[in-house]
Amino acid sequence: MDTNLNLAVLIDGDNIPSAYIGEMIEEITKYGNPTIKRIYWDWTRPGLKKWKNLLLENAITPIQQYGYTTWKNATDSAMIIDAMDILYSEKVHGFCLVSSDSDFTRLATRLREAGKLVIGIGEKKTPNPFVVACDKFVYIEILKKQTQKSKESSISVDTIGAKEIALISSTINDISDEDGWAFLWDVWGLIQKKQPSFDSRNYGFEKLTPLIKATWKFEIEQRDNSKSRYKLIYVRNL
Repeated sequence: MDTNLNLAVLIDGDNIPSAYIGEMIEEITKYGNPTIKRIYWDWTRPGLKKWKNLLLENAITPIQQYGYTTWKNATDSAMIIDAMDILYSEKVHGFCLVSSDSDFTRLATRLREAGKLVIGIGEKKTPNPFVVACDKFVYIEILKKQTQKSKESSISVDTIGAKEIALISSTINDISDEDGWAFLWDVWGLIQKKQPSFDSRNYGFEKLTPLIKATWKFEIEQRDNSKSRYKLIYVRNL
């Protein structure tokens, strides 16, 4: 993925815990350069002092949005309007929509129709329609750095899940050569298109290769790369 892409980061303050802000911004830089960073909320509400330093440290602009009615979420409307204004300004290559609210499903779809990359970030409770409307969706729970992390070697195949193993297997079959080998980077890219929320970190692995090794369902081969000192990794089904 091109990390030189300019991204607009729009955060729904109603749906994202403040404890994840730092890790979230760090994650976003893996996909591009967050040139626009805005968070929407009613900042006149009490108990929001903890947000002040977080926003200053991460250069996030707070956008004041009053709740004009009891049941209508004005924050959603403000984010959607700003997103469309940014889209038409042609200043960014993609958007990062941070929310666990399905109300942003149509917005994500519309931005992708316009040819923009759409990264979603939200809690695991995020409704699936919003998840699959994005090019990539990251569950925010996996971003919080834990003081005690499980060792990858102790994670079982059952933890990874039969559905995930089947997804990897079928994707390898989709793009493999006559001998059954597929370039791992291409496998990862196609998996992302099939299931935007797929992330090895959801299962306790920092990278896809250790996850694949832990399943004992795939063969891995490292090949020399004429253009780099780094090896090329290929996989096939056993």
